[in-house]
Amino acid sequence: MTPTITAFARSPDRGRGLARDMRVRWALEEVGRPYDVRLLSFSEMKEPAHRRLHPFGQIPTYEAGDLALFESGAIVFHIAERHAGLLPDDANARARAITWMFAALSTVEPPIVDRSMAMVLERDKAWHAERLPILEDRVRVRLGELSNRLGDAAWLDAAFSAGDLLMVTVLRRLTGSGLLEEYPNLAAYVARGEARPAYQRAFADQWAVFTGQSPTGR
Repeated sequence: MTPTITAFARSPDRGRGLARDMRVRWALEEVGRPYDVRLLSFSEMKEPAHRRLHPFGQIPTYEAGDLALFESGAIVFHIAERHAGLLPDDANARARAITWMFAALSTVEPPIVDRSMAMVLERDKAWHAERLPILEDRVRVRLGELSNRLGDAAWLDAAFSAGDLLMVTVLRRLTGSGLLEEYPNLAAYVARGEARPAYQRAFADQWAVFTGQSPTGR
C-alpha cells in the first residue's frame, strides 16, 4: 500500500527543503518506498479533517491503510523500523542510531529553532539585538559538542542511518546564518547528506511544489 504524506501547499521556506516533510520524503526515498503527497493550505491544516490526523494542526502526517501518524521523527522511525536502509542490523548499532535520532530532535534542534523563531518573531523588539547573540552562543555550544564527537568521521556512527538523516535536516535549518560554517567538519557532514541520491530526489519533489509543478512521489 502506498503511503500518503502531507506537506505545505505554500511552504514558508520557499522550497529550500527546510519544512519537516522533507525528513519524511528523504526517509521514503532512502528505503525505496513510493509515496503520495497531499498538499495543504494553512487554513486546511487547522480544519477538523486534518486535526484528526495531527492534533496540533501541522505537517507532516503519514497515512498507510488504517495507520495514521504525525511528528516527523516518529514517522521516520516508523519507516526505518519497517524497511531496510536506515537502521543497522546489529542490535547495538541500531540502538546507537536511534539514540542519535533522539539527540537530533531533543538536544540539537531546540536551540536552533529558538534562534530561528527569534529572527522571525522578535526582530522588531528593542531587546532583539542583545538577545540574539545569547541564542547564537547556545547554538554554538551544541555545534561545538557535535563537531567534537563527529571529528573526521563521515557519519555519526559508522554507516549512514536515520540518526544522520534527522541530524542533517536539523543542521540545515542554519542555512544562511553563517554558524554552521564555523565548524568545517559539520558543514562537510551536511554536504555529504545533501549529496545522497535519495536526498536529491526528495529535494526535487519539494522544490517542484514551490515552482508550481506537481510533486511526483516515488
